Amino acid sequence: MTLQQLRYAVVTAEKRTISEAAASLYLAQPSLTKALKELEKEMGITIFTRTNRGVAVSKEGEVFLGYARQVLEQAALIEEKYLAHTGEKQEFCVSTQHYSFAVNAFVSLIRACGREHYDFRLRETQTYEILEDVAKMKSEIGILYLNPFNEAVLRKLMRAQELEFTELFVAKPHVFLSSRHPLSQKSEVTMAELQPYPYLSFEQGEHNSFYYSEEIFSTENRPKNIRVRDRATLFNLLIGLDGYTVCSGVIDEELNGKDIIAVPLQAEGEMHIGYLTRKRAVLSRLGNRYLTELKKYAQEEIKK
Repeated sequence: MTLQQLRYAVVTAEKRTISEAAASLYLAQPSLTKALKELEKEMGITIFTRTNRGVAVSKEGEVFLGYARQVLEQAALIEEKYLAHTGEKQEFCVSTQHYSFAVNAFVSLIRACGREHYDFRLRETQTYEILEDVAKMKSEIGILYLNPFNEAVLRKLMRAQELEFTELFVAKPHVFLSSRHPLSQKSEVTMAELQPYPYLSFEQGEHNSFYYSEEIFSTENRPKNIRVRDRATLFNLLIGLDGYTVCSGVIDEELNGKDIIAVPLQAEGEMHIGYLTRKRAVLSRLGNRYLTELKKYAQEEIKK
């Protein structure tokens, strides 16, 4: 097994066809096909399944490619240190629930570490996908919350997928409202006061269970419900419909503007917000730097 073979496998997984992968690697298709088959034979696994549309990564291939990406990242670090500027593209990915502090840390990471060539990904995605992304090493780090309601279910999944959860800070329940919302001037609001207004939440796709909800108190009965996929849509609907969502209260005015505010919610509960990593995984230089930035913003939230 060589680093070159690992690069071939990673690029093929990204391109999803042998022809596109070969073109981007400046290889003949037969040469790439031969190299991939030799790698699969040596490892004793099937990394790719061939279809009439190209190639698909198998389940065992997903795990293998996660390790391959780690090896390539470590090799890039050695080249950077001892061979000066190799032109190698930096790659890093984090999967997260919709938290502005996670975005702030990502911005700080790029400002500090972004070279001439990089491919950084920030996946604001569904809770189950965060667990899968880290387990399959598509992302080095995942960010989500635990509370007494969802903890038993999520920790069971973490154990099964060999994931570790590290707490960053504890947040009290809040609601996001438009600054023009009728309740926006109150020092705190109650569930009863919110009842007439549309409730917005992030939909969780096929894993649409209360345990995977990004919002605390997800089992509350609400007459008006709207589910969305992204933060910009949710904020636009908060403003346009006088809606609300239950949240951690963490918001960044510089990123999200002055039209959205956080108001404390009068209800018992806590959100233990933290990050996921794979057990025994060695984080890359970029992964460690991102955690440094993440903890810095978490400390700012604790001080508030």
